[in-house]
Amino acid sequence: MTPKIERFLDDHKLPTPCIVVDLDKIEQNYLDMHAAFPAAKIFYALKANPGQPILQRLAQLGAGFDAASWEEIDMCLAAGAPPERISFGNTIKKATAIRRAHAAGIDLFVFDSPEELEKIAENAPGARVFCRLVVATDGAIFPLARKFGTGTDMALDLMHRCTDLGLVPYGLSFHPGSQQTGPEAHEAAIGQVAMLFDALEHDGIQLKMINLGGGFPSRYQDEVAHIEEFGRGIDRALAYHFGNDVPEVLLEPGRHLVGDAAALESEVVLVSHRSKTDPTRWVYLDIGVFGGLNETMDENTRYVITTPHDGGPTGPVVIAGPTCDSFDTLYEKTNNRMPLALKAGDRVRFHATGAYVTTYATNGFNGFKPLAEHYI
Repeated sequence: MTPKIERFLDDHKLPTPCIVVDLDKIEQNYLDMHAAFPAAKIFYALKANPGQPILQRLAQLGAGFDAASWEEIDMCLAAGAPPERISFGNTIKKATAIRRAHAAGIDLFVFDSPEELEKIAENAPGARVFCRLVVATDGAIFPLARKFGTGTDMALDLMHRCTDLGLVPYGLSFHPGSQQTGPEAHEAAIGQVAMLFDALEHDGIQLKMINLGGGFPSRYQDEVAHIEEFGRGIDRALAYHFGNDVPEVLLEPGRHLVGDAAALESEVVLVSHRSKTDPTRWVYLDIGVFGGLNETMDENTRYVITTPHDGGPTGPVVIAGPTCDSFDTLYEKTNNRMPLALKAGDRVRFHATGAYVTTYATNGFNGFKPLAEHYI
């Protein structure tokens, strides 16, 4: 939690649940990433948090945007992003969305199947396209390989088809999985992409761009590699595989830019014992899985949680949300301990909640309103 957010929460007794986002921290994260990758183009994956103040700040800084739908493209345009700095980065697109994007000036589209490639050709003639490869996602908290990407052999065939379909074969992309703890997966994937670059060049197809996707982490409870370490590792891999002929490099960070730039405040609704013999208390909050904390699924994302009673005696707890759905349990297997003095009415704060919280909130499950958003 940044000092700016802490002061804001202390000075304003806001109705809960609420999230406070520090725009200056996002700007600093962007500048730090730009320093680590000075030659790359940074396209923010706004699915992580599409708050309009975030998009406006990044657009002012010259960032590009990775959009997954026409609606996200429209958000970027409304924030002041020019069409040439927007990529339609979802391999699953409606034909109507492709047409609207192309009409709005979007010229960069991704695909990973022959059917999607043909759809782009029909609805965005002459566009630049890049093929998403499936790569290993070892080290990622959230692997993404099952649903997206194609193998090298099919990618080779598809890139050959681009010209026949009236499209520009522009580049290749991959995603090493969300919340990578180090650069090793990116480095390995770059080698895989380089071999395909060479094969296509041998066949007369000169690609211009490599999209390294996202995966750059935000820190929760566990340490992760700093962005400078990612920059050094990826630069080494690019130099090793491409020499002095490194193509245009795109990055699609989401979590890394916004994750640690926000904090969430929640009220304790109930602290109860469910058994006479089990010392574990159940702590129920006014936000849970359906309120935006979906990344606690399988207890993968372990947020730092602070309370007004920190420093006193603690005991084991299960932490759950307020809805009448048993799935709405945040942490049960993780060894969480909270102060024995914690009681209903206290407020707790979840740190580093800037990514995938506002976008995962349901629109009123059980009647609970989505959490309030404050951008400072």
